[in-house]
Amino acid sequence: MSEGLILRGRALAALYGRIPSYHVSLNLGSPLSPLDLESRLQAAVHTRRTFAIISHPDAGKTTLTEKLLLYGGAIHLAGSVKSRRAARHATSDWMKLEQERGISVTSSVMQFQYDGFNINLLDTPGHEDFSEDTYRTLVAADSAVMLLDNRKGVEDRTRQLFSVCKRRRIPIFTFVNKCDRVGEDPLKLLSDVEADLDIACHPITWPIHKDNAFVGVYDRRRQLVSLFERADDHGASRAAVQVSSLHDPALADLIGSESHHRLIQDISLLDEAGHPFDEEKVTSGELSPVFFGSALTNFGVEPFLREFLELAPEPAPRESSLGVVQPNDEQFTGFVFKIQANMDARHRDRVAFVRICSGRFEAGMQVKHVRTGKSIRLASPQQFLARERTAVEEAWPGDVIGVMDRGTLRIGDTLSEASDLEFSGIPRFAPEHFARVVIGDPMKRKQLDSGLRQLTEEGAAQVFFTSGTETSGPTPIVGAVGMLQFDVMLHRLEHEYGAMCRLERITARYPRWVTGPVAEIERIARDRGRMLLYDAKGNPLILFEDSWGLRWALERETSVTFHEVAP
Repeated sequence: MSEGLILRGRALAALYGRIPSYHVSLNLGSPLSPLDLESRLQAAVHTRRTFAIISHPDAGKTTLTEKLLLYGGAIHLAGSVKSRRAARHATSDWMKLEQERGISVTSSVMQFQYDGFNINLLDTPGHEDFSEDTYRTLVAADSAVMLLDNRKGVEDRTRQLFSVCKRRRIPIFTFVNKCDRVGEDPLKLLSDVEADLDIACHPITWPIHKDNAFVGVYDRRRQLVSLFERADDHGASRAAVQVSSLHDPALADLIGSESHHRLIQDISLLDEAGHPFDEEKVTSGELSPVFFGSALTNFGVEPFLREFLELAPEPAPRESSLGVVQPNDEQFTGFVFKIQANMDARHRDRVAFVRICSGRFEAGMQVKHVRTGKSIRLASPQQFLARERTAVEEAWPGDVIGVMDRGTLRIGDTLSEASDLEFSGIPRFAPEHFARVVIGDPMKRKQLDSGLRQLTEEGAAQVFFTSGTETSGPTPIVGAVGMLQFDVMLHRLEHEYGAMCRLERITARYPRWVTGPVAEIERIARDRGRMLLYDAKGNPLILFEDSWGLRWALERETSVTFHEVAP
């Protein structure tokens, strides 16, 4: 065997030019001169990567997230997300309900460093019932990793999330997962992805098989082969790797002459007939760099992480009411894209997640809350590894920070150091399912009202009432985008607020907010198969029992205006 074939440990790190590390807190907080601020701001923007992972349920998104944390040095032992007998749970699934069901029901923020890059990884729920939370998180991301099952390729949920990314022109990177199992031929899979999603694909890594088993990947940019060794810990630790040149004579002995010949043929075909790499097309979302691997076994994960961080975009400019905000603008700006209560159940806290768009954030700084016009102090800023927190003194464009909130902030709020600019709002979807909330113990009504108010402000539920003057009627009505949201509501009301409830489903499921003369709205709502409700802000909404009744009203009622989202 040639001496250059096997490189391990520090030799491998030297070859790739990095040694992984993990730091979340940058303790810098002293005043900066304008020249120092400009220099550090540019350096911070250059090293930030903020991205979300999107996929169909069960494609392995939470597992991949866990393994990226493992290779980034943020955790030392990856948690099992499959075995019910596992001693640990996935880091990103911090809610008790997530751990019990083995699914992600809320977005998580994971921050760590790798090879000089500061990474903000936004893990999103894969289940379609939590689409709204996923879409809000995508607004805060600069790029997205689309995760595919190598046996199934593009699935329904993948198409939905891909279309959202494409509308926002978010660069999309593709990771074909579960290559440790027999799946579609890689060339056919790429062809199917291009035809289904109307996007060109450029493989960065390519799978290597030996006796039909997935054993490694070929990195086309670095022209290196990485062969992995399967460990006995089910992927809990980093996989040992052997690195070689594609044309090293010893490689054919390791993977077999037939596999070696096919690999060379595949690479030649991709070089001659495949889409060439074009950075501008990647940035515009027209070309997707593709990677192959197995998050379960860790095969191909580190080559993906290394290449992705080099190719992924820096924090992007943001549209605002006063024009484009560049990330290297010295004035601090940011927006709230998520609110989460009770991350620390002992203290009943409420954290607002802020995506920084420009400037330098300093702990305790005074900023303008643009919606109210008031000045507020952003105290106790934190960065996250899911539920775990680390205090920070400063943060930069692309970073996500959590600030303690007492109910002042809402999803979509803009925070600015000086100006009145506002970033475009975060969409709020109309519910598709409705139910009356019936509390088990009437003495717990105050806890119920508190829980519903908090879940509404988080965006985890939408609450409606039958009167516009009362915000706590005898039977509140909750709306959800997906049925599984109801389960989460009931679980959180019981375990976080002590209000055990049950739901009585309402058959009507076609809502429209409506604006116009009050008398006309009330007249229209009195027809059969309709119900007049008011949201938490007092906006009227008519709930139609069937689609025919909705179409009839849209075509004939001209005295009012119907809206699919809250006005």
